[in-house]
Amino acid sequence: MKPAGVSMSKVDTAWLRMDCASNLMMILGVWTLRPRVGYADLCRRVEERLLPYDRFRRRVEEDGGAARWVDHDVDIREQVVREKLPRSKGGAQAALQQRIGELAMTPLDRGRPLWQMHLVEDYDGGSALVFRIHHCIADGIALIAVTMALVDGGAPPPKRSRKDTGDGPEAWLAERLVKPLAAAAIQALETAGDGAAKSLSLLLEPARGVHGSLDLAHNAWQLVSDAATLLMMPDDSPTRLKGTPGNCKKVAWCPPLPLEEVKAIGKALNCSINDVLLSCVAGALRQYLLSKGDEVAGVEIRAMIPVDLRPLSEAHRLGNQFGLVPLVLPVGVANPIERVYEVRRRMDALKGSTQPLLAFAVLAVAGLLVKPAQDAILELFGSKATAVMTNVPGPREKLALLGSALEQVMFWVPQSGNIGLGVSILSYAANVQFGVMTDTQLCPEPQEIIDQFEPEFARLSLVTLMLPWGDEEAATLPA
Repeated sequence: MKPAGVSMSKVDTAWLRMDCASNLMMILGVWTLRPRVGYADLCRRVEERLLPYDRFRRRVEEDGGAARWVDHDVDIREQVVREKLPRSKGGAQAALQQRIGELAMTPLDRGRPLWQMHLVEDYDGGSALVFRIHHCIADGIALIAVTMALVDGGAPPPKRSRKDTGDGPEAWLAERLVKPLAAAAIQALETAGDGAAKSLSLLLEPARGVHGSLDLAHNAWQLVSDAATLLMMPDDSPTRLKGTPGNCKKVAWCPPLPLEEVKAIGKALNCSINDVLLSCVAGALRQYLLSKGDEVAGVEIRAMIPVDLRPLSEAHRLGNQFGLVPLVLPVGVANPIERVYEVRRRMDALKGSTQPLLAFAVLAVAGLLVKPAQDAILELFGSKATAVMTNVPGPREKLALLGSALEQVMFWVPQSGNIGLGVSILSYAANVQFGVMTDTQLCPEPQEIIDQFEPEFARLSLVTLMLPWGDEEAATLPA
């Protein structure tokens, strides 16, 4: 007999089984608050706002290759725990960063729901709240939206109808990927003159004519081309940041940068905010490698970037519905203006790509396989990249929790396989912030990378101001 509960989707199952000694599949976040918040008040808020989400009151049971969500009698004091930081020579933030690194390598209890919050009641004149949530519960975009339910004025998830059943990742995958692939195959058969295939095509899309056929042919070519690109990806440059990770993590983050300044640079250079920020990441990694005496000429570092594949309005449904695109960062480019344009060119080349869909499909297939086969598939992705990098837009206005101002928000997504570097970018309350998580065997002090972000942004800002803006050629790339 199957155990009672709700079946876990194949994609979420893949994330559940992806834990390894070097990388646990937990999304970590930290909120800093002023003034301090009380433990009992926080527990009540979590019970009211977070436990209405099914997955936060269910544990996971595995049965062979399948997994199920099973109702659990939640003890809120096991899920929300108190922390007291030791004194640190580097101050309160250094102590908090050290503790987050330890928690990143502390497995969640499989006998309880796979999440936990750690409240540091007395932190730097206020409090700090650390989140640990297993990736099988949801992806980072969904969890950012869900945790916002905790803030003052937040709300529990909308009620779902019992008839509302066709929205799971597999149903979504069938509609967005399997059906187009099947239709593309029919298109190929039609070209060969197969009447039965034509009849089947009419059943699938009775209203489509010649233009629809051309669209299918284009989509089929795009899928084949993107699949080949994923399969044939060369290794990125060998650097000290790429290798076999150990079992110790460290995190760091920098003071926020004004978002308006980032927007101004993007407008001046006719680039997106994303282009500017990713260029600063490439520049910071360049400066870090140079500080270690490493050669950087021609160096390129591939980062796997999550791409959300559903509307934000659907985030409350939880689960993982995102794909990945591989962006190669031009770390070897010294000129900050040239670098931002090169990032823009590469990002533009990824627009319209079906690679996120294909990566999602790979995860769905991996969830069907035995773990050794899943590991082999995912190793293909991991061996081609040095970093996982996320860029998430957070709330535009400053928020409060239990009457205390939410001063700073930071989060980190997990790395998988042998990837030992995670870079997070989050905008919040008119600021943007960088965070880094590293495996200490590959990068012992992530603060040394973080320390390069603000100078790199300042360098880009200065060079942008020095461009001849009165000239018609002002927005072109300098020689």
